[in-house]
Amino acid sequence: MRTHPSDGDSRLSFWQRVRAYAVPPSMIETATARRRVGDWAGACAAAGIDTDLCLRRLARTHGRDLAAQVRADLRHLAPDLLRWHMPRIAPDGLLRPGLTIALARYAVPDPGGPRPVHLVVRTPPAWAAGGQRIELTLWDGSRLRDKARSHPHPRPGPRFRLDLHRHLWDARRTDELRHRCGADRPDDDAPAEPPELLPPGHHCAVDRWADEARIVLRDAGRTSGAVTVRAGGGLRLVLTVDDDGPVPPGVRIRPPDSTARGPALPVLPDAATHVLPDLELLRHGAIEAGRLHPLVAAALAPGRTATGPPPPPDRPGQPHLVDCRGARHRIGLVDGVLVPLDHDPDEIRREELLAALTGPPLPCVQAIDRAHRRPDCLTGVRERLAHGDTAGALAVVENLLGPRARLRGGPLKDALQAAAERRIAYGLYRTGLHGPAPDRLRPAVPRPRRLRDRTRHATLT
Repeated sequence: MRTHPSDGDSRLSFWQRVRAYAVPPSMIETATARRRVGDWAGACAAAGIDTDLCLRRLARTHGRDLAAQVRADLRHLAPDLLRWHMPRIAPDGLLRPGLTIALARYAVPDPGGPRPVHLVVRTPPAWAAGGQRIELTLWDGSRLRDKARSHPHPRPGPRFRLDLHRHLWDARRTDELRHRCGADRPDDDAPAEPPELLPPGHHCAVDRWADEARIVLRDAGRTSGAVTVRAGGGLRLVLTVDDDGPVPPGVRIRPPDSTARGPALPVLPDAATHVLPDLELLRHGAIEAGRLHPLVAAALAPGRTATGPPPPPDRPGQPHLVDCRGARHRIGLVDGVLVPLDHDPDEIRREELLAALTGPPLPCVQAIDRAHRRPDCLTGVRERLAHGDTAGALAVVENLLGPRARLRGGPLKDALQAAAERRIAYGLYRTGLHGPAPDRLRPAVPRPRRLRDRTRHATLT
């Protein structure tokens, strides 16, 4: 996809691709329908989220009060909205691997004081990220579950956390998105930041840092102090906020002091550090409100009329035109198979036999063979497979080749096979069958044969 002509910003191009393929409209529609009838587990399944928690077991181990709180949050969890706002990485816009993100935090009574329990989502490590699946589970700070031992970062991190941004996943609070992302503030109302601290063309929401930092400090039990801001590209800043002071001098931004000693500063969450991508896309005219998630569009552009998703490029039953020996011929689907419509079956069999003998076949036969091996929609199929939309990729292939087509060797078949192998790798990760089990001893390193023989002979003598 080309960079948007308004400013030549590759970030807009990146997020255009993500919004086009990462969360397909069919996923949003199915997950929303199941969530509205109270089927939170079905909504998670429709959004590609695997649930690893049992509320009955939770009530037995941690009490009914905690189980009731978790159940209330799960009933209002919008898993498709959560996937929409998950952190992503360049260049393909895939989910950032190896993350554990806190969605909510609960206090459980304990003899030594209240103990936190987190509702978290995890993304698998990079080697098992095929299918772009997400895991929803509970994390108890006092112990680690067996399944979490194979995860590179099983504990919730301070940089990526959504417990302070419930409007990014909780359907009850999505109307807060407009204020939290700064969409209700004019562009010229943002304060000017020191140009020497942030690089030109940055995408940091500096005008929201002070308010978001106060939220982080209040969560830590303070009303003022300093927080660390990871502005991207290895750049770190320290943001100091006074008690409800004006801006400035209530807010000060400075580089971190490498010689300072003491406890680590709280971290401004990544969701509050950068400008919301959907807001940037809307302001630059790079996307229509109807192409956004419905809950996001209702918060950012409440007055705009939502439009449905565009129709697929290739509809079943619609013939394709091919220039064949000076005439315009049609190829289309017959009984679920792509065939030439303007050639006799006997002629097609002769041309296929000629092609098997390395002869030049008819252009219609060449077009069908090219569609099976390297179709024009191959880029879209690969994008959908990379983001885990296997059903959408197969629908595009079936609309072009028919549901009964047998794929021939080529890039299309290789892409589908690679996607299937990636899903197998994720299944091995989920079941713990990749590598040694957590409680299993690793096999001993075999000794060299010469050393074994020498030891045996010395014992016999």
